[in-house]
Amino acid sequence: MNPSMKSNLIASRIRQAIALMALFPLVFCEAAGWTQQSQPAQQPQQTQPQTQPNQQQQDQSAPDAGGPTGDNGAIAIPKKKEKDEAPPPPPEPKVKNPEGLQNFSLRVDASVVNVDVGVILEKTHQFVPNLQKENFRVYEDGNAQEISSFQRIQAPITAVLLVEFAANSYAFIYDMRNAAYTFAQQLKADDYIAVVTYDMHTEILTDFTQDKRLIYQSLNSLTIPTWHETNLFDALYQTLDRLSRVEGRKYVVLISSGRDTFSKINLDKVMQKIKATPNVTIFSIGTGQTARIMADGAGMMGPIRNLDYLQADNQMTTFARMTGGMSFFPRFAGEMPDIFHQINESIRNQYVLSYHPTNVKQDGTYRKLRVELVDNEGHPLRMQDEKHKPLKYDIIARDGYRAKQEVE
Repeated sequence: MNPSMKSNLIASRIRQAIALMALFPLVFCEAAGWTQQSQPAQQPQQTQPQTQPNQQQQDQSAPDAGGPTGDNGAIAIPKKKEKDEAPPPPPEPKVKNPEGLQNFSLRVDASVVNVDVGVILEKTHQFVPNLQKENFRVYEDGNAQEISSFQRIQAPITAVLLVEFAANSYAFIYDMRNAAYTFAQQLKADDYIAVVTYDMHTEILTDFTQDKRLIYQSLNSLTIPTWHETNLFDALYQTLDRLSRVEGRKYVVLISSGRDTFSKINLDKVMQKIKATPNVTIFSIGTGQTARIMADGAGMMGPIRNLDYLQADNQMTTFARMTGGMSFFPRFAGEMPDIFHQINESIRNQYVLSYHPTNVKQDGTYRKLRVELVDNEGHPLRMQDEKHKPLKYDIIARDGYRAKQEVE
C-alpha cells in the first residue's frame, strides 16, 4: 500500500468516528423520550428581575388606593373599585280614573279654639280646684260647643309690665312704683318679664328676661319724668303688636291712670287690636285713686275732670274684661300684695278648654264666648263652705275671639 492510499484510509476512519460521536446524544435522547418532536413548540419566555415580586405577592401587599406599589410614573393612581349597581326600582302602578271622572282634591280645615278659664271665689279670691270637664259649658254666639280637651295648667308666665311714667302728679308715680315693685317681688325663676314705660313715647326698658335684677334696675331708672302726655292707646297698641309675634300665652300687666291725652290711635282701633290679638290677657291696676278722692273732696276736680277719670277707669276695666283678665283700683299701698296674689292665682292656675267650633266659616268675624259651670244634673253649680254656707265665685274668661280669615 503506497503512502497516499494509506493516508486516505486514515482520514476516512477519522470522519466515521466523528459522525458516530455526533449521533450518540441524539440516540440517547430518543431512548429517553426527550426529542423535540414529542413536545409542542413554545415561545421563549422573558425572565423578570428578581427584585420585582410576583403577581400574587403584589396583589396581597398592594393597598387599595395609591401607595408605592401602585405608582405609575411620578403620580400615584388609585385603583378604582367596582361599584355594585343597584337594581332599578319597580315601575309605579298607574291608576286611571274611570271614564268621565276628573281629578279630585280634598282640603280639610279643622280649627281648634282654646279657652283659658279661671274660677275664683268672690270673697277670698282663691282659685277653685278639682273641677271636672263635665262641670263646664262653652257657648259660641249662643250655640253650645262640645269640649274635646280639658286640662288644668300651672306654668311659668310670659308678661309685659306696661307702666305709665309721666310728669303729672307724684301720687300717680308713687302708686305706679309701689305696684311695679310688688309685682316684681312675686315673680318666679322661670317667668319671662319685659318692662315697657310710656308717656308721650313708648320705650322698652328691658326685653324679656328671667333676671330679676334687670327688672329692678329698669324700675330704679324711673326717677325724673319728661312729658306730661299719657299716650295709653299708642303704648298698648304697640305692645300688643309686638306680643302677636311671641308664641304661647302672654299677659300684660298695665299700671296706669287710664287717661289718654295725645295718642294717634283712637279707642276703637285699640279695641279692634285687642280682639285680633290671640292668647293675650290684660290685668289693669289703676293709679292715683287716693289723690283723686282727696282732690274731689277739696273741690279741685270739677265735673269735666271727674268724668275724664271715670272714663279712664272704664277703659281699664274694658281692656281686662275683653281678654279674660281683672282690673283693680287700690286706694292704699297695703292692698298691693293681695292684688298681685290674686293675679298670680289667676295666671298660674287655669283650666284650658278646647273645642272644634260648629261654625266652620273662615270669615274673620268676631264670635262671642260664654262659659258656665254646671253640676252633674246640668243645673248651675252651687258651692258651699265647710259650714254649708253658699259661696259666690267669678268665672274669668275672654268674651270672644276673631275667626281666621280665609286666604285665597
